[in-house]
Amino acid sequence: MSTPQHPSPQAAPAWQAPGPSYGQAGPGYTSPIPVVRTHLGHAVASEWTKIRSVRSTMWTLGVFVLLVVGIGLLAGAVVAANASESDLSDQTALSFGFFGLLLGSMCVITLGVLTTASEYGTGMIRTTMVACPSRGRVLAAKAVVFFSVAFVVTLVSSGLVAVMHVGMLGDARRPTGEEWLKATVGVSLYVALLGLLSLAVGSIIRHSAGAITIMIGVLLAPLVIAIFMFSSSLEDLRQALFEYSIPNQMSVFYATSLSESGPSGWDPLWIALGVTAAALGAAFALLEKRDV
Repeated sequence: MSTPQHPSPQAAPAWQAPGPSYGQAGPGYTSPIPVVRTHLGHAVASEWTKIRSVRSTMWTLGVFVLLVVGIGLLAGAVVAANASESDLSDQTALSFGFFGLLLGSMCVITLGVLTTASEYGTGMIRTTMVACPSRGRVLAAKAVVFFSVAFVVTLVSSGLVAVMHVGMLGDARRPTGEEWLKATVGVSLYVALLGLLSLAVGSIIRHSAGAITIMIGVLLAPLVIAIFMFSSSLEDLRQALFEYSIPNQMSVFYATSLSESGPSGWDPLWIALGVTAAALGAAFALLEKRDV
């Protein structure tokens, strides 16, 4: 009786490469795409692309420039036509740029909120975090890009209004170098910080309409509430609301404070810097703890 023969293993086809044996690593793969270690600059470039490509940026900044320059020119023309030389001798021509900038600051507030909160509304924040898992880096890049854009646009607009007012109101007192600095660079830093505070609130609230409502209330509510406080027992609170309201702090940069006491000089800038830093710190902390 013959012994059964086991079939001999067939050789692998010529087109099939022999695979690695069990326990041995296969040959390594090198991607032709260069691997670059990412940093904050890459996130800043991404956020710059976003902010300049969305329509909300062009609309809000366009309306901002229109309000600041348009109302500034209107105020200068009205004053030049109706004020006498004696009326203008005690104040500088720069002080009339306050009205347009106060209204225009609402546009900066809106854009600051939309820079962060709009991505939560559309769900695009998930794509952003997948592309850049470092959440703190994303928020820092948004803050850097927005602050730079808001400061430059405000500086150009306020500077243009200041130059035109000095030319239109020849009877007014000539501004000093410090007054020029405060009415251009100083107030531009203040408005940019106000927008940065709005960005932080938008990141915390994660709702565009809610965050904009809160920031408009912060801008106008203290002054409006103080106006309707008639009781003598609330005089101290009324005075504090006047002194530390955003319109009054902004007017300090134009040497036209609404109250005789309270912040003066560069104090409003330091107050805005402290409040904004606290809000950004809270936004960074919450961003790391909450789900996207």
